[in-house]
Amino acid sequence: MNWVGRDKVSVWHPFTPLKGVDDPLMIKRAEGVYLITEDDRKIIDAISSWWVNIHGHAHPEITKAIAEQAASLEHVIFAGFTHQPAIELAENLLSILPSNQHKIFYSDNGSTAVEVALKMVIQYWYNKGTQKNKFIAIDGAYHGDTFGSMSVGERGDFTRPFFNHLFEVEFIDFPTPSNLNEVKKQFVEYLNTGEIAAFIFEPLVQGAAGMRMYDASFLDELITVAREHNVLCIADEVMTGFGRTGKLFASDYLVNKPDIFCLSKGLTGGALAMGVTSCTKEIEDAFQTPELKKAFLHGHSYTANPMACAAANASFKLLQKPKCAKGIELIHQCHLNFADSIKNKNIVKEVRVLGTILALEFKSDDDTSYFSEMRNQLYPFFISRNVLLRPLGNLIYILPPYIITEQQLNQVYSAITEFLTEHA
Repeated sequence: MNWVGRDKVSVWHPFTPLKGVDDPLMIKRAEGVYLITEDDRKIIDAISSWWVNIHGHAHPEITKAIAEQAASLEHVIFAGFTHQPAIELAENLLSILPSNQHKIFYSDNGSTAVEVALKMVIQYWYNKGTQKNKFIAIDGAYHGDTFGSMSVGERGDFTRPFFNHLFEVEFIDFPTPSNLNEVKKQFVEYLNTGEIAAFIFEPLVQGAAGMRMYDASFLDELITVAREHNVLCIADEVMTGFGRTGKLFASDYLVNKPDIFCLSKGLTGGALAMGVTSCTKEIEDAFQTPELKKAFLHGHSYTANPMACAAANASFKLLQKPKCAKGIELIHQCHLNFADSIKNKNIVKEVRVLGTILALEFKSDDDTSYFSEMRNQLYPFFISRNVLLRPLGNLIYILPPYIITEQQLNQVYSAITEFLTEHA
């Protein structure tokens, strides 16, 4: 039995039915923007393997950092011990996060980074002797797949089996140019109850909801009102962090800086799993006590894994280089030009660009959600042309590694243009 056959017997893949789907592609290695199959096809990874890979696959500086770290300290319990890679990474992150961020808490992925933030907020108010237990989130949100992160996310088909197990959350409508006054009124009504502990949001872009984009100035308004009501603000920058929106963080477009940041995906350059939750000194101060019962009693076996920290530090150095900024700007300009060239195509409903993100929504007669049948046309079309574009229903997006060249981007654009021509 070959590898794919063995996979089908023993492996359960995420977001994938167990029956009625094509066999997975066997990837034997990756290099730069390319995923290389066992039969030597080179597929452009135009979505950075679920948005994690920002410097290209098998980057020599990141792989070297991991190998060197593995040879000296592969892992150590992070309760009662520390190590240089974790300390350096915390310092590195605090040097680029907004100046109000003061402390770094490590976990394993985006969902756990959010989970930590939610628990941190609830215990912050508990330690202060204040009864605040509810959250406000934006309709359509995706914050992860653990129970806390599901609770503050969209209530729909993804979470339907778990509805009875999710805690109560107040949702405001997704802000659009036509409903801003209504959304703000809705927001204030929830705040006026005095029960709200925090407002959690994906700043400027809701990724899994279809790369839905909204205005920074309006988010600033909501944060201002939240602060007036003594409500904390959590920025889930798992997808938008580390340059995706054209700035280091989407929150850099804001005047008001959130109290808590959730980071993952691009953190290690896509090399190893890691999550981070940062917070202000005000939040930290609520835990500054020798009383164990008021300590933040949360952790993971692989918290602050030294190899993951080493990868993240190497990725940080690459992110700081002028070459990386030039790559981000190249992608942004190429996206803008391509968006302008296709926006009036018959099948195009809308095309949106922010930084390195391009989202193309197609007109569709059926359900326009993640479950749209159009996804069954889109994915195989592009894979057959050696381009990985994983649809969100009737929408495709390009979110490439920053090292992608203009020629490689044009190969992605050409595949999309071909699809548009065939379906005109």
